[in-house]
Amino acid sequence: MERFISKENLENFDKDFHSSRENIIAMNAVTANGLKEASKNWRAKANDIHQYSIRLDNKGVTNQKSSGRCWMFAALNCMRFAAIKKMDLDKFEFSQNFTCFYDKLEKANYFLENILATLDEDVEGRIVSHLLQSPVQDGGQWDMISAIITKYGLVPKEVMDESACSSGTKEMNAIVTEKLREFACILRKEHESGKSLEELREIKTGMVETIYRMLAICLGQPPERFDYSVRTKSGEYITEKGITPKEFYDKYVGIDLSQYISVINATTEDKPFMKSYTVKYLGNVVGAPIVRYVNLPIEELKNAAIAQMKDGEPVWFGCDVGQHSERVSGVMDLNTYDYESVFNTTFNMTKADRLEYGHSKMTHAMVFQGVDLDENGKPVRWCVENSWGEDRGVEGMYFMTDERFDQYMYQVVVNKKYLSDEIVAAYESEPVVLDPWDPMGALAD
Repeated sequence: MERFISKENLENFDKDFHSSRENIIAMNAVTANGLKEASKNWRAKANDIHQYSIRLDNKGVTNQKSSGRCWMFAALNCMRFAAIKKMDLDKFEFSQNFTCFYDKLEKANYFLENILATLDEDVEGRIVSHLLQSPVQDGGQWDMISAIITKYGLVPKEVMDESACSSGTKEMNAIVTEKLREFACILRKEHESGKSLEELREIKTGMVETIYRMLAICLGQPPERFDYSVRTKSGEYITEKGITPKEFYDKYVGIDLSQYISVINATTEDKPFMKSYTVKYLGNVVGAPIVRYVNLPIEELKNAAIAQMKDGEPVWFGCDVGQHSERVSGVMDLNTYDYESVFNTTFNMTKADRLEYGHSKMTHAMVFQGVDLDENGKPVRWCVENSWGEDRGVEGMYFMTDERFDQYMYQVVVNKKYLSDEIVAAYESEPVVLDPWDPMGALAD
């Protein structure tokens, strides 16, 4: 074939296409029903059994609505699991609006500090362009919500309920982003005029105050202290007067977040296993511990997650949710859609290929609430708590096959005690610093 597509090429393509009845059948099916509906593999449904040998009681399902706060919802779903046990409740939910407020505020400050750190970089260069792209996006990672909870604590949902802007963040994000880009422009121009870093930080304080005001108008003001009362399942009356969010977290959750670490599975050649990694310019709270991972073989992620669930604790994880996933039924199975038969071709990229060539990365965070083990103790399928409401999956619960875990799972967060001393030492070693645009810097939303 020449550089261009010739008329002869098109004639041959057309002839080959019509020589196969399967192509005509596939075209009719897909054009009439859509690709996913036409590609559904009905045989796969027989294996999609929502039963598990290890199953935790998740006490209801949350809904992030039109926002990208899955990483936050998933973490707070883990926290509420502990709170429900401590307070002996039937159900409970933390305020995702509270953590959203402080995440946006901290991200704004983090962004402006990164602008100050890159004042001598070309505004059209890749680094500054990357920073300007999404200063206060909804997405995040485990270490980022850990930083928010450690600094600010948590409050029950009724203390700071959802607002229109927390449930649908698009408009708020757009206007705050516009303001932050304006602030970046001002800081860089003031630097060019000869202002010192100390003077620029004084200017930045006023900028952060403006963002605080914008967020308070959109989300409401978070409480410094609050009153809370609830009755336990056994009838005991719990009441708190003037408690702070930090005090509430310490008393009714009490999880030491410093003991939880991120374990990833990145199979590209530039990321050897048993090494620590971080990503430049990735974070939200200035001064908090850096976003850090240890890269391990996929079996290590499975073993640690299973061990933690066996001890009765759910597991936060990040995966590529859109690949081989049916949103309505909640089935995540490599066999759900038979694209190879429909298109009469094969799809042969490896996990490393998909990462390296931009086809896959972590896009969504959820919670493991169970796993089914075979007679040898190996996982067959995983029970997943999503944050898309009860009308998705089976009452909000999703199903993931172990084969799909292998291909599209990128991160789990577990207590250090479920990992070997060697792995913990690797995690705590000096991290390799990855570029800001590395796929391991992807934010779950």
